[in-house]
Amino acid sequence: MKELTKAEEQVMHALWDIEMGFAKDIVERVEGNHAYNTILTVIRILVDKGFVEYEKFGKAFRYSPVYTKEEYSQFKIHSLKNGYFEGSYKKLVSFLIKRENLDLKDLEDMINEK
Repeated sequence: MKELTKAEEQVMHALWDIEMGFAKDIVERVEGNHAYNTILTVIRILVDKGFVEYEKFGKAFRYSPVYTKEEYSQFKIHSLKNGYFEGSYKKLVSFLIKRENLDLKDLEDMINEK
């Protein structure tokens, strides 16, 4: 799996929200004011990268994600851990606890949410 650009992630979030859809459906859900052709170009790039697959319906294409949002999130966290925290989840979590000023009750609540 490869890292996505911000624009590619925006399109993927829109596609994850609708699970599958035509280009117009995706364009309607992408945040910001992006041209239809720009979104279509990003979709084609995502197809080339193996993140999106499509099915042809006449002249139109219905797109769907190859990876779930959870799978990509796991990849991103793993990359973050390896790139900035020496491969240590403990260091990553410690950083987040300090950064967000979490206390013991917050941590207990998060553990109990599993």
